[in-house]
Amino acid sequence: MSISEAEVKKIAKLARLRLSEGEVELYRGQMTKILDAMTELSSIDTASVAPMISVLGDVNVLREDEPRPFEGRESLLSNAPDRDGPYFKVKKVIE
Repeated sequence: MSISEAEVKKIAKLARLRLSEGEVELYRGQMTKILDAMTELSSIDTASVAPMISVLGDVNVLREDEPRPFEGRESLLSNAPDRDGPYFKVKKVIE
């Protein structure tokens, strides 16, 4: 699938990019290669392939979310430019 120079310029305009004529031609070739690769991939029969999250067989390795006390509150708040008791004090940003 070939992409035209006009399509590259339209995409560049949408992305608010200024491209030289050389860049337009460079990106036209690169985008054409990408679209050709996608066309090739879409022609592959994947009906017998089970959906998966990772091809490496990784599993979720996150720990359980358990609340626990934070012991470093004072050292953390000591870096605050201004504080109100155990809280950071910040300027009001919403009227």
